Amino acid sequence: MATVLLIGCSGAPKEAQKTAPAAPQGETFTSGEYTTVLPLGLQAGAAYVPDKNPISQVKIDLGHKLYFDARLSKDGTISCATCHAPEQGFSDGRPTSLGINHQPGARNAPTVMNRLFSKEQFWDGRAADLEDQALGPIQNPIEMGHTLEGMISNVEKIQAYAPEFSAAFGSPGINADRVAMAIASYERTVLAGNSLYDRYQAGDTTALSGSAVRGMNLFNDAQKANCVTCHAGFNFTDESYHNLGVGMDKPNPDWGRFSVTKNDFDKGAFKTPTLRNVTQSGPYMHDGSHTTLLDVVNFYDRGGLKNQWLSKEIKPLHLTDQDRADLVAFLESLTGEVRGAERPALPQ
Repeated sequence: MATVLLIGCSGAPKEAQKTAPAAPQGETFTSGEYTTVLPLGLQAGAAYVPDKNPISQVKIDLGHKLYFDARLSKDGTISCATCHAPEQGFSDGRPTSLGINHQPGARNAPTVMNRLFSKEQFWDGRAADLEDQALGPIQNPIEMGHTLEGMISNVEKIQAYAPEFSAAFGSPGINADRVAMAIASYERTVLAGNSLYDRYQAGDTTALSGSAVRGMNLFNDAQKANCVTCHAGFNFTDESYHNLGVGMDKPNPDWGRFSVTKNDFDKGAFKTPTLRNVTQSGPYMHDGSHTTLLDVVNFYDRGGLKNQWLSKEIKPLHLTDQDRADLVAFLESLTGEVRGAERPALPQ
């Protein structure tokens, strides 16, 4: 009877509960004492951190504040985040940026996202690394309009910064190199990944629409769109320079990489940008001349703009309307999680 009662109370044997498969995780990245799990799709082995500037959390926190602090500019109106704002994909939504006293710049503000995986900076690659890049806009008369000495004087007047510099670098003192290293450390934590594309690559076959899958295939097909030749790898850039013909019909074109190398084959060549979170960082090209992603695809479909130095990879693609729509759908699937976008409270 006892056995019968026990069976009656417990009912039929239950099936073992199925557990949902664990969500795919990103790779672990370590620099110095700093360790983090990267967003899905990013590759820790491709990260670049110079030996002179290992990352630490206190350095990141200091750089985070300096990046958003307009007091680094001559008149206190322009910060790094003015032209590289998290709300605009770490760009500014303008064809070309406005600097101090509303002066117009000559180029579109490139995104800061995923600079962890990049050495040379700026559209023309004139900065060897993020540390070199960080001081450029401060001294540019059109951008932040200051001198390094004047910027340091401004920062020294903000008393709460002094202990933060000491904590970040192990000794008292504020100088330009430390400002650059702190800002660069923060910028290396501004990351974009874990997109629908990344989830698809991790095995979730439902993550991409049929249109996006077709666009991905076109993107990677050497006989079709062949975008992957330059927008290569997990970060969708070869970190190199190419002449697409953008702006080359102007009387005085921007010579791009040539202004750095003085090599004729670099005339009109600009650095390939990452396509991660590209939906957030328009308008596009180094001069911001293309408003939408479809505009960009149409430009490539036409074979760019012919000129003496046009890169050999650029040629008419003969895409259909469906092809172009599919490519845009794929590009949209590259938008995902963003790290480092919070605006900090600034020291007083």
